[in-house]
Amino acid sequence: MLDGVRRAVQKFIKGGGTYQKAVQEFIKDLQRELIKADVNVKLVFQLTKRIRERALKEEPPPGVSRRDWFIKIVYEELSTLFGGDAEPEVRPKKTPWIIILFGVQGSGKTTTAGKLARYYTKMKYKVGLVAADTHRPGAYDQLKTLASKAGALFYGETKGDPAEIAERGVKELLSKGAEIIIIDTAGRHGYGGERALLEEMKSIVERIKPDEVILVIDAAIGQKAYDLASAFHKTAPIGSIIVTKMDGTARGGGVLSAVAATGAQIKFIGTGEKIDELEPFRPKRFVARILGLGDLESLLERVRSLEDAQKLEEVTEDMLKGKVTMRTLYRQLKAMRKMGPLGKILQMLPGASLVAQLDEEKLKLGEEKIDRWLAIIESMTYEELDNPEIIDKRRMRRIAMGSGTRVEEVKELLSYYKSMKTLMKKLKRDRRILKRLGLQ
Repeated sequence: MLDGVRRAVQKFIKGGGTYQKAVQEFIKDLQRELIKADVNVKLVFQLTKRIRERALKEEPPPGVSRRDWFIKIVYEELSTLFGGDAEPEVRPKKTPWIIILFGVQGSGKTTTAGKLARYYTKMKYKVGLVAADTHRPGAYDQLKTLASKAGALFYGETKGDPAEIAERGVKELLSKGAEIIIIDTAGRHGYGGERALLEEMKSIVERIKPDEVILVIDAAIGQKAYDLASAFHKTAPIGSIIVTKMDGTARGGGVLSAVAATGAQIKFIGTGEKIDELEPFRPKRFVARILGLGDLESLLERVRSLEDAQKLEEVTEDMLKGKVTMRTLYRQLKAMRKMGPLGKILQMLPGASLVAQLDEEKLKLGEEKIDRWLAIIESMTYEELDNPEIIDKRRMRRIAMGSGTRVEEVKELLSYYKSMKTLMKKLKRDRRILKRLGLQ
Protein backbone atom coordinates (compact mmCIF):
# COMPACT_ATOMS: atom_id res chain seq x y z
CA MET A 1 0.00 0.00 0.00
CA LEU A 2 2.72 2.47 1.00
CA ASP A 3 4.66 2.37 -2.26
CA GLY A 4 1.55 2.43 -4.46
CA VAL A 5 -0.01 5.46 -2.76
CA ARG A 6 3.33 7.29 -2.78
CA ARG A 7 3.66 6.70 -6.52
CA ALA A 8 0.14 8.04 -7.04
CA VAL A 9 0.96 11.20 -5.07
CA GLN A 10 4.22 11.78 -6.96
CA LYS A 11 2.44 11.24 -10.28
CA PHE A 12 -0.21 13.79 -9.28
CA ILE A 13 2.30 16.43 -8.17
CA LYS A 14 4.58 16.07 -11.21
CA GLY A 15 1.88 15.36 -13.78
CA GLY A 16 0.69 17.77 -16.42
CA GLY A 17 -2.76 18.17 -17.93
CA THR A 18 -5.77 19.82 -16.35
CA TYR A 19 -6.37 19.80 -12.62
CA GLN A 20 -9.71 17.97 -13.08
CA LYS A 21 -8.10 15.19 -15.13
CA ALA A 22 -5.24 14.82 -12.63
CA VAL A 23 -7.75 14.49 -9.77
CA GLN A 24 -9.70 11.76 -11.60
CA GLU A 25 -6.52 9.80 -12.35
CA PHE A 26 -5.34 10.09 -8.75
CA ILE A 27 -8.74 8.88 -7.47
CA LYS A 28 -8.48 5.75 -9.68
CA ASP A 29 -4.91 5.06 -8.49
CA LEU A 30 -5.90 5.55 -4.84
CA GLN A 31 -8.93 3.25 -5.16
CA ARG A 32 -6.79 0.53 -6.70
CA GLU A 33 -4.08 0.74 -4.01
CA LEU A 34 -6.52 0.81 -1.06
CA ILE A 35 -8.51 -2.14 -2.37
CA LYS A 36 -5.22 -4.04 -2.89
CA ALA A 37 -4.45 -3.21 0.76
CA ASP A 38 -7.72 -4.94 1.75
CA VAL A 39 -9.55 -1.78 2.76
CA ASN A 40 -13.31 -2.37 2.59
CA VAL A 41 -14.57 -1.53 -0.91
CA LYS A 42 -17.53 0.45 0.42
CA LEU A 43 -15.20 2.54 2.61
CA VAL A 44 -12.88 3.13 -0.34
CA PHE A 45 -15.66 4.50 -2.54
CA GLN A 46 -17.08 6.65 0.26
CA LEU A 47 -13.60 8.06 0.89
CA THR A 48 -12.81 8.79 -2.75
CA LYS A 49 -16.24 10.34 -3.30
CA ARG A 50 -15.56 12.82 -0.46
CA ILE A 51 -12.09 13.58 -1.85
CA ARG A 52 -13.45 14.17 -5.37
CA GLU A 53 -16.26 16.43 -4.15
CA ARG A 54 -13.99 18.53 -1.95
CA ALA A 55 -11.28 18.72 -4.64
CA LEU A 56 -13.67 20.05 -7.28
CA LYS A 57 -15.78 22.33 -5.04
CA GLU A 58 -13.41 23.84 -2.47
CA GLU A 59 -11.41 26.94 -3.29
CA PRO A 60 -7.95 27.12 -1.71
CA PRO A 61 -7.02 30.23 0.29
CA PRO A 62 -5.00 32.93 -1.52
CA GLY A 63 -1.40 31.85 -2.08
CA VAL A 64 -2.10 28.09 -2.08
CA SER A 65 -2.11 26.20 -5.36
CA ARG A 66 -5.02 23.85 -6.11
CA ARG A 67 -2.62 20.88 -6.26
CA ASP A 68 -1.19 21.66 -2.80
CA TRP A 69 -4.73 22.09 -1.49
CA PHE A 70 -5.70 18.74 -3.01
CA ILE A 71 -2.89 16.95 -1.15
CA LYS A 72 -4.17 18.54 2.07
CA ILE A 73 -7.67 17.19 1.31
CA VAL A 74 -6.30 13.67 0.68
CA TYR A 75 -4.27 13.88 3.90
CA GLU A 76 -7.31 14.91 5.96
CA GLU A 77 -9.66 12.30 4.49
CA LEU A 78 -7.17 9.43 4.79
CA SER A 79 -6.46 10.47 8.38
CA THR A 80 -10.20 10.25 9.12
CA LEU A 81 -10.33 6.78 7.54
CA PHE A 82 -7.62 5.54 9.91
CA GLY A 83 -8.94 7.15 13.08
CA GLY A 84 -8.84 10.93 12.64
CA ASP A 85 -7.37 13.10 15.39
CA ALA A 86 -7.15 10.25 17.91
CA GLU A 87 -3.89 10.46 19.85
CA PRO A 88 -3.33 7.52 22.19
CA GLU A 89 -2.55 8.29 25.82
CA VAL A 90 0.43 5.98 26.28
CA ARG A 91 1.42 7.02 29.79
CA PRO A 92 -0.51 5.27 32.56
CA LYS A 93 -2.91 7.48 34.49
CA LYS A 94 -1.55 6.12 37.76
CA THR A 95 0.84 3.53 39.16
CA PRO A 96 0.71 0.67 39.66
CA TRP A 97 -0.96 0.03 36.29
CA ILE A 98 -2.09 -3.49 35.36
CA ILE A 99 -2.39 -4.44 31.67
CA ILE A 100 -3.75 -7.74 30.29
CA LEU A 101 -3.02 -8.75 26.69
CA PHE A 102 -5.43 -10.97 24.73
CA GLY A 103 -5.33 -12.17 21.14
CA VAL A 104 -5.94 -15.09 18.81
CA GLN A 105 -3.05 -17.54 18.54
CA GLY A 106 -0.35 -16.40 16.14
CA SER A 107 -1.14 -12.71 16.53
CA GLY A 108 2.29 -11.98 18.03
CA LYS A 109 0.92 -11.38 21.51
CA THR A 110 3.89 -12.67 23.53
CA THR A 111 6.37 -10.75 21.38
CA THR A 112 4.18 -7.68 21.81
CA ALA A 113 4.24 -8.14 25.61
CA GLY A 114 8.03 -7.95 25.46
CA LYS A 115 7.94 -4.89 23.17
CA LEU A 116 5.47 -3.14 25.44
CA ALA A 117 7.69 -3.87 28.45
CA ARG A 118 10.66 -2.44 26.58
CA TYR A 119 8.66 0.66 25.57
CA TYR A 120 7.80 1.42 29.19
CA THR A 121 11.22 0.61 30.65
CA LYS A 122 12.67 3.16 28.22
CA MET A 123 10.20 5.64 29.75
CA LYS A 124 11.85 4.87 33.13
CA TYR A 125 8.99 2.81 34.58
CA LYS A 126 9.72 -0.34 36.57
CA VAL A 127 7.92 -3.00 34.51
CA GLY A 128 6.96 -6.60 35.26
CA LEU A 129 5.86 -9.36 32.86
CA VAL A 130 3.58 -12.23 33.88
CA ALA A 131 3.44 -15.47 31.83
CA ALA A 132 -0.12 -16.80 32.24
CA ASP A 133 -0.26 -18.75 28.95
CA THR A 134 -0.36 -22.41 29.95
CA HIS A 135 -1.60 -23.65 26.54
CA ARG A 136 1.32 -22.91 24.22
CA PRO A 137 4.57 -24.80 24.82
CA GLY A 138 7.44 -22.38 24.91
CA ALA A 139 5.37 -19.32 25.85
CA TYR A 140 6.95 -19.24 29.35
CA ASP A 141 10.54 -19.42 28.06
CA GLN A 142 9.87 -16.91 25.29
CA LEU A 143 8.43 -14.32 27.67
CA LYS A 144 11.21 -14.88 30.22
CA THR A 145 13.80 -14.17 27.50
CA LEU A 146 11.93 -11.08 26.36
CA ALA A 147 11.70 -9.81 29.97
CA SER A 148 15.48 -10.07 30.22
CA LYS A 149 15.96 -8.16 26.94
CA ALA A 150 13.47 -5.49 27.99
CA GLY A 151 15.01 -5.02 31.42
CA ALA A 152 11.75 -6.08 33.11
CA LEU A 153 10.86 -8.21 36.14
CA PHE A 154 9.35 -11.63 35.39
CA TYR A 155 6.90 -14.08 36.95
CA GLY A 156 5.43 -17.16 35.33
CA GLU A 157 4.01 -20.67 35.72
CA THR A 158 3.53 -23.40 33.11
CA LYS A 159 0.57 -25.22 34.69
CA GLY A 160 -2.62 -24.25 36.48
CA ASP A 161 -5.51 -21.82 36.18
CA PRO A 162 -4.44 -18.71 34.16
CA ALA A 163 -6.51 -16.33 36.34
CA GLU A 164 -4.88 -17.67 39.53
CA ILE A 165 -1.41 -17.50 37.96
CA ALA A 166 -2.05 -13.90 36.90
CA GLU A 167 -3.26 -13.02 40.39
CA ARG A 168 -0.17 -14.54 42.04
CA GLY A 169 2.08 -12.84 39.47
CA VAL A 170 0.60 -9.41 40.09
CA LYS A 171 0.99 -9.81 43.85
CA GLU A 172 4.60 -10.98 43.52
CA LEU A 173 5.65 -8.21 41.12
CA LEU A 174 3.93 -5.50 43.15
CA SER A 175 5.93 -6.64 46.16
CA LYS A 176 9.08 -6.03 44.09
CA GLY A 177 8.02 -2.47 43.26
CA ALA A 178 6.66 -2.94 39.72
CA GLU A 179 4.87 0.18 38.46
CA ILE A 180 3.48 -1.37 35.26
CA ILE A 181 2.56 -5.05 35.05
CA ILE A 182 1.81 -6.72 31.69
CA ILE A 183 0.05 -10.10 31.72
CA ASP A 184 0.43 -12.39 28.69
CA THR A 185 -2.49 -14.82 28.26
CA ALA A 186 -3.18 -17.83 26.02
CA GLY A 187 -4.42 -17.27 22.49
CA ARG A 188 -7.02 -19.25 20.56
CA HIS A 189 -6.58 -21.19 17.33
CA GLY A 190 -7.71 -19.46 14.16
CA TYR A 191 -10.33 -16.83 13.79
CA GLY A 192 -13.10 -19.16 15.00
CA GLY A 193 -11.76 -18.92 18.53
CA GLU A 194 -12.94 -15.38 19.18
CA ARG A 195 -15.89 -16.43 21.35
CA ALA A 196 -13.73 -18.62 23.62
CA LEU A 197 -11.16 -15.83 23.71
CA LEU A 198 -13.74 -13.29 24.89
CA GLU A 199 -15.15 -15.70 27.48
CA GLU A 200 -11.69 -16.32 28.96
CA MET A 201 -11.05 -12.60 28.87
CA LYS A 202 -14.16 -11.96 30.96
CA SER A 203 -13.09 -14.59 33.49
CA ILE A 204 -9.55 -13.24 33.94
CA VAL A 205 -10.68 -9.61 33.98
CA GLU A 206 -13.20 -10.32 36.76
CA ARG A 207 -10.43 -11.92 38.81
CA ILE A 208 -7.63 -9.40 38.19
CA LYS A 209 -9.64 -6.18 37.70
CA PRO A 210 -6.93 -4.67 35.45
CA ASP A 211 -6.54 -1.00 34.62
CA GLU A 212 -6.32 -1.73 30.89
CA VAL A 213 -7.21 -4.60 28.56
CA ILE A 214 -5.44 -4.72 25.19
CA LEU A 215 -6.40 -6.85 22.20
CA VAL A 216 -3.52 -7.83 19.91
CA ILE A 217 -4.46 -8.23 16.23
CA ASP A 218 -2.27 -9.48 13.38
CA ALA A 219 -2.34 -7.07 10.42
CA ALA A 220 -2.83 -10.05 8.09
CA ILE A 221 -6.37 -10.54 9.43
CA GLY A 222 -7.49 -7.68 7.17
CA GLN A 223 -11.19 -6.77 7.15
CA LYS A 224 -12.03 -9.62 9.56
CA ALA A 225 -10.62 -7.32 12.21
CA TYR A 226 -13.92 -5.42 12.19
CA ASP A 227 -15.93 -8.25 13.82
CA LEU A 228 -13.21 -9.08 16.34
CA ALA A 229 -12.57 -5.43 17.27
CA SER A 230 -16.34 -4.74 17.54
CA ALA A 231 -16.88 -7.67 19.93
CA PHE A 232 -13.82 -6.69 21.96
CA HIS A 233 -14.84 -3.03 22.09
CA LYS A 234 -18.21 -4.04 23.56
CA THR A 235 -16.71 -6.55 26.03
CA ALA A 236 -13.51 -4.93 27.30
CA PRO A 237 -13.84 -2.59 30.30
CA ILE A 238 -10.96 -0.29 29.30
CA GLY A 239 -9.94 -1.57 25.91
CA SER A 240 -7.40 -0.56 23.32
CA ILE A 241 -5.81 -2.42 20.43
CA ILE A 242 -2.30 -3.17 19.20
CA VAL A 243 -1.87 -4.12 15.54
CA THR A 244 1.19 -6.29 14.91
CA LYS A 245 3.27 -7.17 11.83
CA MET A 246 2.57 -3.90 10.04
CA ASP A 247 5.93 -4.27 8.30
CA GLY A 248 5.30 -7.49 6.41
CA THR A 249 1.74 -7.39 5.08
CA ALA A 250 -0.04 -5.63 2.24
CA ARG A 251 -3.29 -5.79 4.24
CA GLY A 252 -2.42 -3.31 6.97
CA GLY A 253 -4.78 -0.71 5.54
CA GLY A 254 -7.64 -3.19 5.87
CA VAL A 255 -7.11 -3.88 9.56
CA LEU A 256 -6.47 -0.25 10.51
CA SER A 257 -9.55 1.08 8.70
CA ALA A 258 -11.69 -1.81 9.98
CA VAL A 259 -10.70 -1.21 13.60
CA ALA A 260 -11.16 2.56 13.27
CA ALA A 261 -14.68 1.95 11.93
CA THR A 262 -15.63 0.18 15.19
CA GLY A 263 -14.71 3.18 17.34
CA ALA A 264 -12.09 1.12 19.21
CA GLN A 265 -8.75 2.82 19.77
CA ILE A 266 -5.58 1.56 18.14
CA LYS A 267 -2.92 2.34 20.72
CA PHE A 268 0.28 0.90 19.20
CA ILE A 269 1.45 -0.72 15.97
CA GLY A 270 4.26 -3.23 15.65
CA THR A 271 6.56 -2.20 12.81
CA GLY A 272 9.12 -5.03 12.86
CA GLU A 273 10.50 -8.06 14.67
CA LYS A 274 12.95 -6.27 16.97
CA ILE A 275 11.99 -5.53 20.57
CA ASP A 276 12.16 -1.76 19.98
CA GLU A 277 9.88 -1.84 16.94
CA LEU A 278 6.64 -0.73 18.57
CA GLU A 279 5.25 2.78 18.23
CA PRO A 280 2.12 4.70 19.29
CA PHE A 281 -0.42 4.80 16.47
CA ARG A 282 -1.08 8.36 15.38
CA PRO A 283 -3.31 8.34 12.28
CA LYS A 284 -2.03 11.64 10.90
CA ARG A 285 1.62 10.63 11.14
CA PHE A 286 0.81 7.24 9.63
CA VAL A 287 -0.92 8.93 6.69
CA ALA A 288 2.00 11.34 6.23
CA ARG A 289 4.23 8.27 5.93
CA ILE A 290 1.84 6.66 3.44
CA LEU A 291 1.82 9.77 1.28
CA GLY A 292 5.62 9.80 1.33
CA LEU A 293 5.89 13.58 1.51
CA GLY A 294 8.78 14.52 3.73
CA ASP A 295 7.76 18.16 3.58
CA LEU A 296 4.06 17.50 4.13
CA GLU A 297 4.07 19.16 7.54
CA SER A 298 5.65 22.32 6.14
CA LEU A 299 3.11 22.32 3.29
CA LEU A 300 0.26 21.99 5.78
CA GLU A 301 1.80 24.62 8.05
CA ARG A 302 1.94 27.04 5.12
CA VAL A 303 -1.69 26.31 4.28
CA ARG A 304 -2.71 26.74 7.92
CA SER A 305 -0.84 30.05 8.10
CA LEU A 306 -2.66 31.34 5.03
CA GLU A 307 -5.96 30.11 6.44
CA ASP A 308 -5.21 32.08 9.62
CA ALA A 309 -4.50 35.13 7.47
CA GLN A 310 -7.86 34.64 5.80
CA LYS A 311 -9.57 34.41 9.22
CA LEU A 312 -7.88 37.64 10.28
CA GLU A 313 -9.05 39.26 7.05
CA GLU A 314 -12.60 38.16 7.88
CA VAL A 315 -12.29 39.75 11.34
CA THR A 316 -10.97 42.95 9.73
CA GLU A 317 -13.93 42.93 7.34
CA ASP A 318 -16.32 42.71 10.31
CA MET A 319 -14.52 45.60 11.96
CA LEU A 320 -14.74 47.69 8.80
CA LYS A 321 -18.49 47.18 8.85
CA GLY A 322 -18.58 48.76 12.30
CA LYS A 323 -18.59 45.54 14.33
CA VAL A 324 -15.75 46.57 16.62
CA THR A 325 -16.30 44.95 20.02
CA MET A 326 -14.11 43.05 22.44
CA ARG A 327 -15.37 39.86 20.77
CA THR A 328 -13.92 40.85 17.38
CA LEU A 329 -10.76 42.12 19.06
CA TYR A 330 -10.41 38.74 20.84
CA ARG A 331 -10.56 36.91 17.48
CA GLN A 332 -8.01 39.32 16.05
CA LEU A 333 -5.62 38.78 18.97
CA LYS A 334 -5.99 35.00 18.68
CA ALA A 335 -4.94 35.16 15.02
CA MET A 336 -2.07 37.50 15.87
CA ARG A 337 -0.70 35.10 18.49
CA LYS A 338 -0.40 32.41 15.82
CA MET A 339 0.99 34.60 13.07
CA GLY A 340 3.28 37.18 14.65
CA PRO A 341 3.42 40.98 15.07
CA LEU A 342 0.40 43.04 14.03
CA GLY A 343 2.43 45.12 11.57
CA LYS A 344 3.60 41.97 9.77
CA ILE A 345 0.03 40.61 9.68
CA LEU A 346 -1.49 43.83 8.34
CA GLN A 347 1.08 43.77 5.54
CA MET A 348 -0.33 40.38 4.50
CA LEU A 349 -3.78 41.89 4.13
CA PRO A 350 -5.04 44.03 1.25
CA GLY A 351 -4.23 47.70 1.92
CA ALA A 352 -0.79 47.67 3.53
CA SER A 353 -1.03 51.46 3.99
CA LEU A 354 -3.15 50.75 7.07
CA VAL A 355 0.02 50.19 9.03
CA ALA A 356 1.01 53.82 8.86
CA GLN A 357 -2.26 54.85 10.54
CA LEU A 358 -1.53 52.97 13.76
CA ASP A 359 0.78 54.13 16.51
CA GLU A 360 4.11 52.28 16.15
CA GLU A 361 3.97 51.14 19.77
CA LYS A 362 0.58 49.53 19.11
CA LEU A 363 2.24 47.33 16.47
CA LYS A 364 4.79 45.91 18.89
CA LEU A 365 2.59 43.35 20.59
CA GLY A 366 4.64 40.51 21.95
CA GLU A 367 3.21 37.09 22.70
CA GLU A 368 3.21 37.71 26.48
CA LYS A 369 1.21 40.91 26.10
CA ILE A 370 -1.29 39.23 23.78
CA ASP A 371 -1.72 36.41 26.31
CA ARG A 372 -2.39 38.94 29.09
CA TRP A 373 -4.88 40.82 26.93
CA LEU A 374 -6.69 37.58 26.05
CA ALA A 375 -6.93 36.79 29.78
CA ILE A 376 -8.34 40.27 30.41
CA ILE A 377 -11.01 39.85 27.72
CA GLU A 378 -11.90 36.39 29.09
CA SER A 379 -12.58 38.04 32.47
CA MET A 380 -15.17 40.46 31.04
CA THR A 381 -18.93 40.05 31.27
CA TYR A 382 -21.02 39.58 28.11
CA GLU A 383 -22.23 43.17 28.47
CA GLU A 384 -18.64 44.47 28.65
CA LEU A 385 -17.61 42.39 25.62
CA ASP A 386 -20.35 43.90 23.48
CA ASN A 387 -20.06 47.45 24.87
CA PRO A 388 -16.54 48.12 26.24
CA GLU A 389 -17.40 51.81 26.74
CA ILE A 390 -19.20 50.94 30.00
CA ILE A 391 -15.96 49.74 31.64
CA ASP A 392 -15.22 52.23 34.44
CA LYS A 393 -12.56 52.18 37.18
CA ARG A 394 -14.59 49.81 39.37
CA ARG A 395 -15.02 47.36 36.50
CA MET A 396 -11.34 47.69 35.60
CA ARG A 397 -10.32 46.64 39.12
CA ARG A 398 -12.64 43.61 38.98
CA ILE A 399 -11.38 42.57 35.52
CA ALA A 400 -7.73 42.99 36.57
CA MET A 401 -8.29 40.87 39.68
CA GLY A 402 -10.13 38.17 37.69
CA SER A 403 -7.44 37.96 35.01
CA GLY A 404 -4.41 38.17 37.30
CA THR A 405 -3.22 41.40 35.65
CA ARG A 406 -2.82 45.05 36.65
CA VAL A 407 -5.38 47.85 36.15
CA GLU A 408 -2.81 49.63 33.95
CA GLU A 409 -2.84 46.66 31.56
CA VAL A 410 -6.64 46.75 31.37
CA LYS A 411 -6.40 50.47 30.52
CA GLU A 412 -3.78 49.70 27.87
CA LEU A 413 -6.09 47.17 26.21
CA LEU A 414 -9.00 49.62 26.26
CA SER A 415 -6.75 52.24 24.66
CA TYR A 416 -5.83 49.75 21.92
CA TYR A 417 -9.53 48.99 21.42
CA LYS A 418 -10.35 52.70 21.02
CA SER A 419 -7.49 53.16 18.53
CA MET A 420 -8.74 50.26 16.44
CA LYS A 421 -12.31 51.57 16.54
CA THR A 422 -11.20 55.05 15.48
CA LEU A 423 -9.12 53.59 12.66
CA MET A 424 -11.98 51.48 11.37
CA LYS A 425 -14.34 54.48 11.39
CA LYS A 426 -11.86 56.41 9.25
CA LEU A 427 -11.54 53.49 6.86
CA LYS A 428 -15.28 53.09 6.62
CA ARG A 429 -15.57 56.67 5.40
CA ASP A 430 -12.72 56.30 2.95
CA ARG A 431 -14.24 54.69 -0.15
CA ARG A 432 -10.94 54.54 -1.97
CA ILE A 433 -9.28 52.46 0.75
CA LEU A 434 -12.31 50.20 0.88
CA LYS A 435 -11.94 49.60 -2.87
CA ARG A 436 -8.26 48.86 -2.46
CA LEU A 437 -9.16 46.33 0.27
CA GLY A 438 -11.68 44.71 -2.04
CA LEU A 439 -14.33 44.93 0.64
CA GLN A 440 -16.83 47.13 -1.19
